[in-house]
Amino acid sequence: MAPTKVELLTAWLPGRPWYRGAGTPRLERAGGFRLDDPAGEVGIEFAVLEDADGTVYHQPMTYRGAPLERAEEALIGTSEHGVLGTRWVYDATRDPVAVGQVVALLRGRAVPQAQSVSDTPDTSVVASYGGPLPDGVSGRPAVVDGERWTDVLLDGVTLRVLRVLEETPEGPTAGVPASGVTAGWTAGGEPRRGAFVRVLPA
Repeated sequence: MAPTKVELLTAWLPGRPWYRGAGTPRLERAGGFRLDDPAGEVGIEFAVLEDADGTVYHQPMTYRGAPLERAEEALIGTSEHGVLGTRWVYDATRDPVAVGQVVALLRGRAVPQAQSVSDTPDTSVVASYGGPLPDGVSGRPAVVDGERWTDVLLDGVTLRVLRVLEETPEGPTAGVPASGVTAGWTAGGEPRRGAFVRVLPA
């Protein structure tokens, strides 16, 4: 893709409230995973990027073959794919397809996929939530951006999407969120693990 996803995010990230740096970031990929769109139309990726200052950002993105209606504020940018043509890249917290698949993941109805290997489940991703969840996501969800996360407001629950990742000690009483999505990444040359999404009951 040209520009690359990292190049698009380098230009987009400094305007976000969770950006910790000054000036232009120097981002390197540090991990992530994908979810499949059951309709096969929308690419869904949860990317992890480490800045030169050591901050680790989590950026969920969707890739579409046409603009998402009334979602101009969610557009990260456009890129040209050698086979698929123009791709519209969006912040996935504003994309109903991506939010619906996160709900499906929490329900055990979606399988996280390796970021760069086709048809390969990513077994490092763990999703759990014992409470009620909406049956589906229709229309663009309401969102509230903060300095470290974005809250996606759904019927009965809030999905808190962490934007700045921090390692969480393993173990049931060591601070690991009981409800949400956890996964791993590599930062500073070391494997790390923590929460990507937390589920907050209404």
